[in-house]
This record gives sequence, structure tokens and C-alpha cells, in this order.
Amino acid sequence: MPREGVKRILIRGTNWIGDAVMGLAALAAIRNTYPQARLSILAKPWVADIYRLTPAIDEVILYERPGVHAGIRGLWRLARELKGRHFDLAILLQNAIEAAVIVRLAGIPLRAGYASDARGFLLTHGIKKTQASNKVHQVRYYLEMVRALGCEEIRPGPLLALSPEGEREADRLFAEQELDPGAGVVGFAPGAAYGPAKKWFPERYAALADRLKKDFSLGTMLLGSKGDRDTVQAIQGAASLPHADLTGKTDLATAVSLIARCRLFITNDSGLMHIAGALQVPTLAIFGSTNPQTTSPLGEKSVVLYKGVACSPCLRETCPTDFRCMDLIGVDEVYERAKGLLCRR
Repeated sequence: MPREGVKRILIRGTNWIGDAVMGLAALAAIRNTYPQARLSILAKPWVADIYRLTPAIDEVILYERPGVHAGIRGLWRLARELKGRHFDLAILLQNAIEAAVIVRLAGIPLRAGYASDARGFLLTHGIKKTQASNKVHQVRYYLEMVRALGCEEIRPGPLLALSPEGEREADRLFAEQELDPGAGVVGFAPGAAYGPAKKWFPERYAALADRLKKDFSLGTMLLGSKGDRDTVQAIQGAASLPHADLTGKTDLATAVSLIARCRLFITNDSGLMHIAGALQVPTLAIFGSTNPQTTSPLGEKSVVLYKGVACSPCLRETCPTDFRCMDLIGVDEVYERAKGLLCRR
């Protein structure tokens, strides 16, 4: 992949928060390889804040589908918008053929990415996926692609920054909920957008939160999207003690600032789990249907609880049998691992 004359790079970001976070090391490698280039990223609105908080990125371009970029007309509109920016190179972290169609219609001369989804003919630099590439951690999956394009992997600095707006809103919410970061706060992310097979049981989250709050005199905070409201209400109904409920009350930038203030973050396999790991917050991740080998949280302070039963990882949205992979993870076991992280110097 040439470096000379590449002044404007378009990166097609991924569509989910967790995938976006796991691609941040690849973005750092692109920045390291093209230090003078302007890096723009095309992203869906619900992950845009992750990229706005990424030091490697200069500009976020919204891909509003659904919205103004929906349908054939919307796709042409987006392609014309991108063509007017005169990008020299497009790097596709997203694997769909649609991403390759867009950058081809935008007339970007260099187009690179995995040659998946029958899109190889649309790319000037297609990277062949192997069976091995589907088994490595997603961080390595994205890094291997940009390395094949000549990007030099580095040990990145902070993958996410904190925004002034997010910090101010986090200050307000901590004061409103009477949470004291000096005394320590444990955050919980009991939801998962993918489906219930990734969710530990609400009554167990309730028992765990009660026990940690009582034994360690800590603040406790429940985080998630509006779609997690039913799960959090079930936790609140089963809990004996009050726990600050910020579910659906924050934007993504504020959620990042809130997680950064946690002494410990306990979570299902979710986007918020990946944010906590990237922030180097001690993270206790509970895995059910998904594979920690490929999607475990980043960071040296992360611990995974996973029962490798015969049918796991099944990668299903809903368990068709007895949900044993989650049922085998009891409150006592999670409490002891949480205690170990809280007591670690």
C-alpha cells in the first residue's frame, strides 16, 4: 500500500460499540503509519461518540441509515458527499459488501479491506481471510488486516479520551445520585443488545450488588441503554438496597466518563464491557453464549468468568435448552472474584 501522496483517508467503522472499541488499536496503527494524513471515519450515529473520543481520528462522518442515506437514493447521496471530499484511500474495517460499494461509487482510488462478502472485485487491495483469522481475538483480527496493508502496529497510548461535555454531565449525575468516587463506585452493565443468552440473571446481579455495597461501603451504579430498562427494573425489584439507576439516561460520551470513575465494573459481554477494558478499569466480565477467546475485554485488569460447557460457545441469541453456561455461575463465585479485584493494590 503506497504512503506517498496519501493525504486523506476514509475508514469505514464498524456498527457496534464493542466492535468499534476492538478496532481502536488498528486505528492507532493507521495513524502511526500515516501521521500527516487526515483520518475521517464513516460511522453509524450510535457508535459515533466512540470514534469522537478516539485520539487517532480527526473527523467523524455520520452514515445515517436509517435516515437520509437509506435506500438506493440515500446510498448515492452518501457516495456523492464522500466523492466531494477527495479521499485518496479507503480502509474498510466493516466487512459488508455495502461498504465496498460506497467507496467504489465515491471514486476513491485506493480501496482496502478483507475480501469477504464477495466484494473482492471492488477493492484494489483485498486481504484474504483465513480460517485462523476467524478464531483470533477481534483486536488481532482488525490489526492483522491493517498490518497486511503495511500499517505498523504500535503499543498505543490511551485508546479513548474523555470529553469535557461527558465529564461535566458525569459530575452532575454523580452529585444527583450521591455517588462519591473517592469512596469507590462499582458499575454494573446487566444488559446486552445481542440477546438474553448473554445476560446473567437479574436476581443474581441484585444479590451481588447488595452484598458488595454492604461489605465494602461502596456506591453502586447500573448502566445501560433504554433497551435494558426491563432488566434493570428486575434487578431493582429483587434488591434489598438502593442502587443508582442511570440506565438510558446518558449519551455514550457520558457513559464513558461514568465508567472511567468506577473502581470496578461488572458486566455481561457487551459494548460497555469493552469500553471499561479499554479504559483500564478493573473489569469482571460474565460470558454465556459468546466466546471470550475472540471477544474478551481489553486491558490487563480484566477477568472473565466463563463455563465452557459442551454446547458453548453457541453464539445464539436465546438459549434453546437449560442455560447452564450462565446457571453455573453463582453469586458466591462472582463475589469472590470481585472481592479479589477490589482488594488488589
